[in-house]
Amino acid sequence: MKSRIANAWQELRASFWFVPVLMALLAALLSLVTLTLDAAPGLLPQETSWFWSGEPQGARDMLTTIAASMITVAGMVFSITVVALTLAANQFGPRLLRNFMRDPGNQVVLGTFIATFLYCLLVLRAVGGANDTVFIPHFSVTVAVALAVASLAVLIYFIHHVSMSLQVENLASGIATELAEGIDNLFPERLGTALEPDTHSEFSVPEAAGDELKAVVTRHSGYLQAIENENLMATAERYDLILCVHCTPGDFARDGTVLLAAWPAERCSEEVAEAIAAMFIIGRQRTPTQDVKYPMQQLVSIAVRALSPGINDPLTAVTCIDWIGNGLGRLAERKIPSPFRLDQTGRLRVIAPALSFAELADVAFNQIRQLGAGHLSVMLRLLESIETNGRRVRRPEDGAALAHHAGWIAEQTRRAGHQERDLQTVETLYAHVVRTLADGGGEGEDSGSTVSERA
Repeated sequence: MKSRIANAWQELRASFWFVPVLMALLAALLSLVTLTLDAAPGLLPQETSWFWSGEPQGARDMLTTIAASMITVAGMVFSITVVALTLAANQFGPRLLRNFMRDPGNQVVLGTFIATFLYCLLVLRAVGGANDTVFIPHFSVTVAVALAVASLAVLIYFIHHVSMSLQVENLASGIATELAEGIDNLFPERLGTALEPDTHSEFSVPEAAGDELKAVVTRHSGYLQAIENENLMATAERYDLILCVHCTPGDFARDGTVLLAAWPAERCSEEVAEAIAAMFIIGRQRTPTQDVKYPMQQLVSIAVRALSPGINDPLTAVTCIDWIGNGLGRLAERKIPSPFRLDQTGRLRVIAPALSFAELADVAFNQIRQLGAGHLSVMLRLLESIETNGRRVRRPEDGAALAHHAGWIAEQTRRAGHQERDLQTVETLYAHVVRTLADGGGEGEDSGSTVSERA
């Protein structure tokens, strides 16, 4: 349930309507409160210098002016937002539109103007009466003026915020924050408890089980956004099952795709299988809730688009490589969750594959290396990132993955036709990377010779 709530919250944050609607409802509630205070005798001081004072017609004019200006500015803000989204799609790719739409600053700005407009509209209908002398909401009009002043400050903030949000450094930093959060909550770490890796063989489901395994399939297509960890473990306990997860967050599941296999099959009825399938949250687009690869691919997408001939901006690619390397280093320093998940009694219940460092390194380096071979600064920064992370790896297989990528980067750079002096710079840095990986606990001294042979 927590995973579903977290995923729903991600969807609400990515929508452009939720915060403005919420602020509009609060404005309606505020108008009710201020009008009640104005109507109740004795609750507010009768003579206060900072209260608005005037006749009913003046109150109407004031509220009408504020409401008209607010709806005009709201339209302007919407137009600026659309222009910003268009520029972002052209410069960074359409997949980054979600990051701009979920930006709370843009949502609050639009919501402020809409809320002020609605507040003035609701107060306006209460001004005056049959003889235009019945009711003058002095306090409510004062609040409307205060909201108008606050809206002016929000407009200034919005102009600054849009200009800052379109800078690639800020955009990459925001995506890197999502990547770090995903690595800190790596799937399936929150699914039950972990089993020690040296004792997992005795808990494995026999491959010879064959027909005894019950396949749980999806009934519709889309991206697997998240898995309800608590419900999946509870179901496995309730029906005494071992569940082998086949699809992980970020995978595309077609109609009929096997989500997991349950063993033994006789304890997994059709009703139980449907309940388990409902715990796999499938949507039209990927989300970073449990999908670590998604924010990494967003950074790679910005870098790859920057390296295209139409844009040709290697500095943007270098910025993305810096944040990509930071995310890889974070994964290298943390413990990878065991795929074998136990219940509270210590019995194996779920086998769920975890993301490995080598998989994320492939996502991080492959496309940039293939498209950036002609940009020496990009290839050098890739090697520098590998060298930095080579000092942070703790597992031999992680060092091996970095060594392989370093060899591929050096080899592809040689084939790109750079000047001899530039190639000497690459060879010098590559040799330093090999020594770092050999000394840093990657594969030991053998890794250096292996990488050199691959290059």
